[in-house]
Amino acid sequence: MRELDFLINHIKECTICEKHLPHGVRPVLQVHAKAQILIAGQARGRKVHESGIPFDDASGDRLREWMGLSKELFYDSSKVAILPMGFCYPGKAKSGDLPPRAECEPAWREQLLQQLPDIKLVLVLGKYAQKYHFSNTNCSLTELVKSWGIYWPDKVPLLHPIPRNNIWLSKNP
Repeated sequence: MRELDFLINHIKECTICEKHLPHGVRPVLQVHAKAQILIAGQARGRKVHESGIPFDDASGDRLREWMGLSKELFYDSSKVAILPMGFCYPGKAKSGDLPPRAECEPAWREQLLQQLPDIKLVLVLGKYAQKYHFSNTNCSLTELVKSWGIYWPDKVPLLHPIPRNNIWLSKNP
């Protein structure tokens, strides 16, 4: 646990991509060595950047509904770890947010995953997380999500739960 706490403190002090973040550095994650569920997401959104609470937005409401978890259970770090591919809000693009900064993954991801020995299930949200966690697949997001049963019970590829994906969800129940 000491190694994990040390690592979290370093992440919270991280500034490796500061010059590329229009809203500044604010790493947001939720981890505990005893967590059994890992939510591997994309990058933080503006609302999460402001609150400092992972999935503190409409996508979090949808994700908790999909998981059947109360806010209390969802935010219990000893049960659910939340690790985005990028810990800080990357800023706005023409349609939606910018992709996660590429610096986060090589700097922190593998070190963090090694500190989570009790993970039994990884929910992999969106194409950036899926590229990392399903590196051996070369299919579309839709094909990967539809083939979730192949990866069960260790991993589940999911569409990112942002409201912007409502059209995809209506076409792919």
